[in-house]
Amino acid sequence: MLRLGIDLGGSKIEIAAFDAGGNELLRRRTATPQGDYRATVATVAALVEDAEIELQTSGTVGIGMPGAESRLTGLIKNANSTCLIGQPLRHDLEAALQREVRLANDANCFALSEAVDGAAAGAEVVFGVILGTGCGGGVVVRGQVLTGANAITGEWGHNPLPWPGDHERPGPACYCGKHGCLETWLSGPGLAREFFEVSGRHLAADVIASLTEAGDSDCLAALQRYEDRLARGLAQVINVLDPDVIVLGGGLSNITRLYENVPRLWPQYVFSDHVATRLVAPQHGDSSGVRGAAWLWNGEVSHQHED
Repeated sequence: MLRLGIDLGGSKIEIAAFDAGGNELLRRRTATPQGDYRATVATVAALVEDAEIELQTSGTVGIGMPGAESRLTGLIKNANSTCLIGQPLRHDLEAALQREVRLANDANCFALSEAVDGAAAGAEVVFGVILGTGCGGGVVVRGQVLTGANAITGEWGHNPLPWPGDHERPGPACYCGKHGCLETWLSGPGLAREFFEVSGRHLAADVIASLTEAGDSDCLAALQRYEDRLARGLAQVINVLDPDVIVLGGGLSNITRLYENVPRLWPQYVFSDHVATRLVAPQHGDSSGVRGAAWLWNGEVSHQHED
């Protein structure tokens, strides 16, 4: 049976197709229509149609998305892609594709993929982090995604930056209506915003990372500040969840220095005499979420489908 997984991100939409053995048959990506819900639904439908034409067969469709599907209304909530908020995404996709569609939070899909046979394979408790357009998280325990009573398990990005300095209060405004959320500091746009405020230079997060390697002092200082904030944010997760492994995903997971520097910083914030939690890069790359989305149709993870 063909499994189609889609990662509906804030900047790109990616589709991948897998056979029953988990072998990748196809992968495509395109830009996300900005601020246009109807165009987003149409883009997803077109990706599915084109993939099935190329592979000459139809398949199941699982979608990882920012935010969550409300248990109360069936509408999307908590999405950093704000055009999705309040929309009947699953209903509209099912109408466009003429079949059942399964949805899950993108960070849950990412965490599931890496916990099953990725960088955290075999770990009992895994926290998957998305550091990209937004800042999401997902929790997998013994191979099962935790969704939670409110469908918000892992939403660490909308907790405040812990142990803030005076210069970090009240923090930047967040689309959720609060100030100082971790997402406003740790997302790609958050890093770029903070860099501009300090240096006066407009640079994207990936450019900041590359110029750091080239010896740019402003960029180096910005990444050092970012690493300390990430260490504080993850230390808070460790204090509550105590995971065996934390896997980073999203575009900022490609910054290799994070994996050495952040664990060096977080012991000062973790309530323990020793921190055994490992911080690892994703085995399946920063687009691992499409694999977890495809697996929403596997029996062992079908409980993620929320009605």
